[in-house]
Amino acid sequence: MTIRDEHRRHAGWAPFLRAGTRVVLRYAIDREASPHGESMTDALGTIQTADETEVRVMTRRGQVRVPRRLVIAAKEVPPPPTRPAARETP
Repeated sequence: MTIRDEHRRHAGWAPFLRAGTRVVLRYAIDREASPHGESMTDALGTIQTADETEVRVMTRRGQVRVPRRLVIAAKEVPPPPTRPAARETP
């Protein structure tokens, strides 16, 4: 594995995890505390802050704090599609 591939082993440290980047993060959650027994969830949105311990993502539902050590996969994603303006009816 090359130095450029190092972030693939540690998704929470991917080089694009910086403020202003739109991402989707898959991260581990407590299975017993989740409503349906799932062990992972996703956060889709724009990174607000990223430090040594966590990444904060602003999603449509609000800010999500994701500890870097719990990130399983991370991907940079394009901006959301824009909806066409509503047409006026005569």
